[in-house]
Amino acid sequence: MKTKLVLWGSNATEEKILIAMQLRPEDNKVDIWTFPETVATDEFARQLLGDWRNDVEVAFPESATHLERELSMAESLLPEEIKVERGDIIQRAQTEWHFVVLSSKLNEVYQAELSELKAKVAGLTSFNNDAWGTLKSFWAKVQDQVRERNLLRGHADALRDDTNALFGKMKELRSALDDEFRQTSQAHHDKFMATLANLETRATEGTRLPALFDELKELQRSFREIKLTREHRSKIWERLDATFKVVKEKRFGPNANNESSALDRLNRRYNGLLGAIDKMQKSINRDQDDLNFQQRKIDSSDGQLEAQIRQAKIKMTKERIRSKSEKLEEMLQTKADLEKRIAGQKDKESKRQKQGEIAAAKAAAKAKIASEIAASAIARDDSKLEKAAEAIVAKKGPVAQKVAVAAPVVEKVEEEVASAPVVVEEVKETIVTTTETSTNSDLDDVVTSGAAVTIITNEMTEEQKES
Repeated sequence: MKTKLVLWGSNATEEKILIAMQLRPEDNKVDIWTFPETVATDEFARQLLGDWRNDVEVAFPESATHLERELSMAESLLPEEIKVERGDIIQRAQTEWHFVVLSSKLNEVYQAELSELKAKVAGLTSFNNDAWGTLKSFWAKVQDQVRERNLLRGHADALRDDTNALFGKMKELRSALDDEFRQTSQAHHDKFMATLANLETRATEGTRLPALFDELKELQRSFREIKLTREHRSKIWERLDATFKVVKEKRFGPNANNESSALDRLNRRYNGLLGAIDKMQKSINRDQDDLNFQQRKIDSSDGQLEAQIRQAKIKMTKERIRSKSEKLEEMLQTKADLEKRIAGQKDKESKRQKQGEIAAAKAAAKAKIASEIAASAIARDDSKLEKAAEAIVAKKGPVAQKVAVAAPVVEKVEEEVASAPVVVEEVKETIVTTTETSTNSDLDDVVTSGAAVTIITNEMTEEQKES
């Protein structure tokens, strides 16, 4: 934004004059030079319009008249005796220069704060978190003003360069601290890894698993509290997780590390969301407190500049509250959705559990009924086979007669033992097969297996002995 203005006008005697105006923002003053037409040649006018307005020094003639005016929004920049053709140019310059003065004052405030930071950083021999935080805070304030265009580009560039120099000094100090931190982190990493290797060995041996599990949990707590680099933290966490899985499998069986159910995953997500909602609400409350503070302080601001700065802060704080409130609404909607999904999943698992119980009851009932039927069938078949054996033994004729007598018995057995157990089925098959294929052998050589067959064979042997 230009702080110099050149234009043609006339004086009190209606003589044409060349007018040059320059703002001194640090003093809130405007220097005005007027040149009579006799010395304001075309060449001199071009020098003013070109070089002088671009901050190149131009020698003014001795006949120039110099005036000094206070910059004010209520009064005109030019005296009443000086007239110009384009009054709108003067009015626009007056408005813009008022902003330049305010911006310059704001720059002075920041420059004073920056000088204190320079002295503080210059006195540091090692990295200091408080100084780093103060420097970041200062630069954040400057950036806010730059984004809102409250600082002129030249002021913003100067502040940025000086602040970057301080950041460079702080980074050098932090680099030395980081080297020390990495060495300390490496020592912690090696110690954790050695401890985990020992725990894994003990877990493989399977000795004192409950105590081993408690040691792992204690190691996990100390891992969370100790300071480590991101790389070391990631490696230790992976090893720690693997060791936990080994101990769980040894202690609770191969299914201990199975993936959790859908309901468990939803509950974990829901609990995490509750924590995020709480943090967001606290953040909004802090912003609201800050907004209330700024609104209270604006009434007692020390000057217009401070009031304008607080107005800018109020605007930014309101914008942050609006943005965070929108995010909070989305999170609350997600919470409601998760609650519905959790309720639905609970219903599904309840139904699935009931169905499993019903299926188990049905299977138990079927098994009991089948057992009772099998026991009843075996009792009936044993009785019928004993009667059949007695009928066969009562006959003392040749084998052909015995076979003839055995045939209807086999048919009867086939009808009665259709649902009998395997042992009875084997007896039936043995009798039928032997009856069809044997005609010259004794019946004790025909029937050779099964409990009922043993009874028949024994009785036939005694009969044959008597014969």
